[in-house]
Amino acid sequence: MKLLELYILRRVGQMFLTALLPVLAIIWTTQVLARINLVTDSGQSVGSFMKLATLILPTLVPAVLPFAVVIGITQTLTAMNNDSELAVIDAAGAPRSIINRPLVIFAIVLSVFSFLMANFAEPKLRVGARQMIAAAYADLLSTVIEEKNFRKIEDGLYVQISERLSGRILRGLFVADSRDPAYSLIYYAREGAVDTNGTALIMKDGEVHRKSLTGEVSVVRFDSYSFDLSDLSQTRGQARLNAIDRDLSFLLNPDISDPEVARKIGDYRSELHRRMSNWMLPLVFALISLVLCGNARSHREARVHPMATALTLSLAIYWISNYTVKLVEGSANFVPLVYAVPIATGGYAAYLLYRGKSLRMPRWLNAVFTRLWSIATAPFLNRRSSTKGSA
Repeated sequence: MKLLELYILRRVGQMFLTALLPVLAIIWTTQVLARINLVTDSGQSVGSFMKLATLILPTLVPAVLPFAVVIGITQTLTAMNNDSELAVIDAAGAPRSIINRPLVIFAIVLSVFSFLMANFAEPKLRVGARQMIAAAYADLLSTVIEEKNFRKIEDGLYVQISERLSGRILRGLFVADSRDPAYSLIYYAREGAVDTNGTALIMKDGEVHRKSLTGEVSVVRFDSYSFDLSDLSQTRGQARLNAIDRDLSFLLNPDISDPEVARKIGDYRSELHRRMSNWMLPLVFALISLVLCGNARSHREARVHPMATALTLSLAIYWISNYTVKLVEGSANFVPLVYAVPIATGGYAAYLLYRGKSLRMPRWLNAVFTRLWSIATAPFLNRRSSTKGSA
């Protein structure tokens, strides 16, 4: 690779990281804070929370990466044009491939990286995060660790304790169970404990109130009562996997015998085609950015900033691509549209790049934007002029 190509690639790479890392950090922070209940509810350590945060971070990269490519290329080439570097390259007789080739190679590498992340690394990380959360909540004793507070275990089941002693001993137990629509149960007990396997709550010296739909209430006192937790513990200890958590091999051949998979087969179909199409977006967005910014332009030419145009087009393509993926969830007839969006837009941009043509905004639309910009900035310019006149 020539020295000039390395120079352009280095500048784009620096701007790409400058755009990627802050946005990635912001999204990562919001995702991590949404799972802070892992510490507050289950009593996990900060180390466990940081491990979960580490598992979440790589799963965000494929969604942010294409837009960082747009910002990196458009900002770098616009700065080079403003510094007359693109004009000097053209005046020196250098071919257009001097600019296009390193950036296209860079985009291809990022597209391959996005494909590998989305189809192999990301599913394993998602499964690891879900299993970690499920294991943290599997021990029901940890979910009622706070004293004198009602804690919702699941829909229709609430638990409160007055005091928690050593040896897994609980004082002042209150359990409200309305999971069965036919009746509701309320348990009171002076003392209790969760067995070592976490499958039963043993309550001593208490009573249970049973209320039917007709309003009849029956009260039964007991010296010892075992409240079954086996089904609940098993459910909470297992990670429930969705289509987005599955690896590529499972999506290519889903297990139809699984009732959950058969019920949501559309989700698995759309997730497969999303992964097989979205990995092309970094290359498509790079080609669009090159078409918009690859040529030297006059400073006196009135136009919208190339980054604004490139990001607008990229967001539109990204939205259309995800919309077609959503259509596939309902019917397999829309599958060709999923691939038509990136291939058609990328192919058209590549054609314009090959022919040396620029993707320009229509004159009337450019005039409208320029007029709106002048109206929006006129008050500030007038204020500045009046300030200088009074001085």
